[in-house]
Amino acid sequence: MSDKELLIPASQMDSSAINARTRRGRIQMLLLLLACAAPVLASYFAYYVIKPEGGKTNFGTLVHPAQAANNAWFDVPLQGKWTLLLARPAGECQVKDQKCIEALFLMRQVKVAVGRESGRVQLLWVNMDGKPVDPEVAKAYDEQVAGIKVVTLPANPKLRAEFLSWLNQESAGEQIQLVDPSPAKMMLIPVTNSPKEFAAIKKDLEKLLRLNHKGESL
Repeated sequence: MSDKELLIPASQMDSSAINARTRRGRIQMLLLLLACAAPVLASYFAYYVIKPEGGKTNFGTLVHPAQAANNAWFDVPLQGKWTLLLARPAGECQVKDQKCIEALFLMRQVKVAVGRESGRVQLLWVNMDGKPVDPEVAKAYDEQVAGIKVVTLPANPKLRAEFLSWLNQESAGEQIQLVDPSPAKMMLIPVTNSPKEFAAIKKDLEKLLRLNHKGESL
C-alpha cells in the first residue's frame, strides 16, 4: 500500500469504492436498457427515417383497404385460413385452355412451395357456370390430388350478386385473389408461367404467413 493510500481515511476509501461500483452498475444498467430498446429504436428508425413504401410487394398487388368477404358465400369456410381463390367456368376450363390450366397449376405449385406452412393455405376454384369439371382437369387438380376445392356460385341471388361484385372490384375477376383469415381480400396475383415471377409470388406469400397468424383456425 502506498504512502498516499495510508493517508486516506478508511471511510473515504469505502466511499470511493462504493461510488465506483455504483458507476459500473449504472453503466451496465444503461447498456442493458439499450439492448432491450434496440429493436424498438430500429423499427422507429426504419419507419420514420427510411420510410417504407406502402403497397409494395414482390409481385402481387396489395388491396388497400382490404375488401371483406362473406363466409356465407360458400360451403367451404373462408374464415380462419389463407385462401387462394380462382374464379373460372368449368365449361371453358379444358386441358387445351392454357390460361385456365396455368392458373390452376400456379395455385397448386404456390401451396406446395410454402412447404410446412402449406396447411395454413386452402385453394378454392369457384366454378362460374356450374358445369361438370373436365375429367382430365379433375384428375390433375381435384381436392385429393392438388388440394383444390371446387365450389359453385352461391344459390341465393343476393349472395351471388354480392360475391360477383366483390370478385370483380378493380376488374380483378381473372386474377388469383388472396383472402386472409379475417376473411378479406388483401392481394391480387396475376396468372403467370414465369419462373422468376413464381419465385416472387412464393416470397410474397411466405412473408405474409411469417408475419401474420391473426384470426387463423388450423
